[in-house]
Amino acid sequence: MANINGDSAKERTFDAIVIGSGISGGWAAKELTGHGLKTLVLERGGDVKHNVNYPTATKNQWEFDHRGQLPLEVRKANPIVSKCYAFYEGTEHFFVKDNEHPYVQEKPFDWIRGYQVGGKSLLWARQTQRWSDFDFEGPARDGFAVDWPIRYADLAPWYSYVEKFAGISGNRDGIPQLPDGEFLPPHEMNCVESHFQNQVAKKYKDRQVIMGRAAHITKPQPIHLEQGRAQCMHRTLCERGCPFGGYFSSNASTLPWAAKTGLMTLRPHSVVHSVIYDEQKGKASGVRVIDANTKEEMEYYANIIFVNAAALNTNLILLNSTSSRFPNGLGNDNGLMGRYVAFHNYRGRVSAEYDGHLDSTTEGRRPNSPYIPRFRNVYKQETDFLRGYAAGFNANRSSGSSHEGMGASLKASLHNPQLGGWYVGSHMMGETIPKESNYVALDTNNKDPFGIPQLKISIDYDENDEKMVKDYLEQMTEMFTNAGFTNIKTSDSKQAPGLDIHEMGGVRMGHDPKTSLLNKWNQLHACKNVFVTDGACMTSTATQNPSLTYMALAARAVDYAVKELKKQNV
Repeated sequence: MANINGDSAKERTFDAIVIGSGISGGWAAKELTGHGLKTLVLERGGDVKHNVNYPTATKNQWEFDHRGQLPLEVRKANPIVSKCYAFYEGTEHFFVKDNEHPYVQEKPFDWIRGYQVGGKSLLWARQTQRWSDFDFEGPARDGFAVDWPIRYADLAPWYSYVEKFAGISGNRDGIPQLPDGEFLPPHEMNCVESHFQNQVAKKYKDRQVIMGRAAHITKPQPIHLEQGRAQCMHRTLCERGCPFGGYFSSNASTLPWAAKTGLMTLRPHSVVHSVIYDEQKGKASGVRVIDANTKEEMEYYANIIFVNAAALNTNLILLNSTSSRFPNGLGNDNGLMGRYVAFHNYRGRVSAEYDGHLDSTTEGRRPNSPYIPRFRNVYKQETDFLRGYAAGFNANRSSGSSHEGMGASLKASLHNPQLGGWYVGSHMMGETIPKESNYVALDTNNKDPFGIPQLKISIDYDENDEKMVKDYLEQMTEMFTNAGFTNIKTSDSKQAPGLDIHEMGGVRMGHDPKTSLLNKWNQLHACKNVFVTDGACMTSTATQNPSLTYMALAARAVDYAVKELKKQNV
């Protein structure tokens, strides 16, 4: 990967610039270079080379100073990021610390970030489900947000395109609200998970329990071997960086693929200040950057710009990209940029026990779990809340060892743990409704260490979310009871928005420039050579994990942008 040297405008001019190197930015880089465009990828964090900069990937628990746990002083210094399940001694180097990049919480919001090459693609939970027309048609049918300018048919071939390259495992389940994809062999359910699947199928015609669809290579295909990736080893240490490339990340897949073309220049430690708008040409001309180490300001130029800094940072960059033409942010003629931000509601939890299958247990590890697709308000409005929720599900059997005795007897006890009963659990992933009152904006009174306005976040739950949590707890309790589970316990974490790490919107797609910022090609209505294909572009959130959709949107938008560039339309 090339480095930038020299100060001449020629050396700082490219065919395309991609802001951000995470899941969507990596795909934009791969596609742009694949089309022959000299592409600059800007990343605000440091470089992370695949299988080089994964310092804890092969460490055993006893090799950590604190056996994998974070010291109390670290947790006290980082009350926000410490709430994330993936933040521990083996991964803390991949997370933004609370005091390093401050933001303003007008309402409580736990903003979890990963500033490095690859972004959060190193840390994600790797769940990959397609959207259906029940999701793309949702706003128009249910009367929230604005109508999506695309439908499933527009994205289906691009889902297939990215799935084959990324490597997605799963079953072809034939569920209308969860379209099948291009799947590698699925992971397997254990006996209690299969029991629950069978019981739900017997008692509910409209509900399914399926094996999760995940970005893990279970059977490498030639395209994966060509990337230098291998089969998932089921180590379940994914968030440390996978030396095998067994799960999809920008670092293991799209960025090295782009680098092989010789057309990608990667510049880490590059904090993007704003997109530069050329008043005479009537389009963006480049990007203004601050070097994270030297604080030096510089400018880079290109014909096409993809903004993929992750949803909230993309909003921040575009809002900060002001000019005489766009005093309120690039493309923000309608004043809606930063508004209608939504997220996924993860508050509901249900746990229980099961007395059956005591002659069986599990062996090894599995980096995935079963999934319950949305079943509420799919074909018709049947509840007192809009939209619905999906749910995760898993079962495991406990084991423990007696610590009594000394010497040989204690050693024998520790080497021969006794199996306990089966425990089952579920969590919800609810769709929240985009509202104008849920917004992000620039806080002009507070600047970050680079002199850029901090982001002010004002996002909260509403009555619809509360009703959805209640329904999830009731329905899952009923399903658990029907499956013969006992000691059922429900809980509402009351966690702040943000901990789901699925924030979306603020630069939404739509038909009408009066009510949206992007058209059906993820192109700014008012600035045709700027594209947004990360979470900021989302008009609504559905109940699926969003990353696969970002990948497909990015590949589709690049294909369009390159065609338009050749026609000299951008």
